[in-house]
Amino acid sequence: MDDTSAQFSTETDYSSDVATAEQPEPVEVARQKPVVVTGASGLVGTHVCAELAAAGWKVRAIVRDTQKAAERLGHLPLEVRAGDIRDADSMRAALSGAGSLVHLAAIAIERAGETYGASNTEGTRNLIDAARAESVNRLIYMSQNGSDSNSPFEFLRSKGVAQDSVTSSDLRWTVLRPSVIFGPEDEFVNVLARLVRLSPVVFPLPGGGVARFQPIAVGDVAKAVAKVLGDDSTVGKTYSLGGPSPLSLRQMTERILIAMNTSRILVGIPVAVLRPLIAAAGHILPKPPVTTGLLDLLALGNVIPKNDLAESLGIGPTPFAPEELLYLRKITARSAIESMFG
Repeated sequence: MDDTSAQFSTETDYSSDVATAEQPEPVEVARQKPVVVTGASGLVGTHVCAELAAAGWKVRAIVRDTQKAAERLGHLPLEVRAGDIRDADSMRAALSGAGSLVHLAAIAIERAGETYGASNTEGTRNLIDAARAESVNRLIYMSQNGSDSNSPFEFLRSKGVAQDSVTSSDLRWTVLRPSVIFGPEDEFVNVLARLVRLSPVVFPLPGGGVARFQPIAVGDVAKAVAKVLGDDSTVGKTYSLGGPSPLSLRQMTERILIAMNTSRILVGIPVAVLRPLIAAAGHILPKPPVTTGLLDLLALGNVIPKNDLAESLGIGPTPFAPEELLYLRKITARSAIESMFG
């Protein structure tokens, strides 16, 4: 498929394993080299690739599944390469000749062969090492609001440790910390919508649905990535990103129901009651929609301390409104069931 077909490196010169510090390249020079995007075929990745390509960047999309990438990225003028952030050598090959790196790849749910430590933490360290070895000194890292290396929650801790690796490196980094991201095929709102389809009459809200979030549209996240990548004044800074206002889980669910053109009785259920049910589902289902870890996060909330999306980056946030969620109507009970087994 010309420039969008999968390209695999067969020979890479690793004659020197000693990384030397390089002088920073101005943005206009970096634009002449590929910007490597990890997690390129995911929800955020596809939007980021589209945004960067439209802005004139030469995009090199790194994916694990080239067939999936062809379906989601085939219409864009970019280069696709197969690679796995857990494989240090493949990351060096992916970054060879590149000018900058946008690191998006991460997992929200652990599955067989995929752990938070290996994917979120060690994968990020592999990329930092590869970037230094290949003289790629510009890095945009997609962290997570609430991530902290001392967090009691494994997912947030893994992202926090990874963020610490980024900010303590000698790369020219910028960190983005979004609240929950919504959009087609996201791993939060779509999960709630699938559970709605599978919950007749009554829909349980963990912890009463009082936890608050600040959902941000995936398109706004992509705009933020393009903005900071093209602005050297953002180097060494961390930006918190969110929607226009905090919403409780109950308020979010109410808007989801309106978007889906359906109704349910919303009933608060203590997390302690839901935990054994979620744990059992995790042992039975190949791809459980919720884990006990994510259940805890649903009750924790995710409001940003300061919204840099508008205040610092000048991007008007898209509201979490029913008209922005109409894609949820495509979800059926059958597709919801298939998502847990497929």
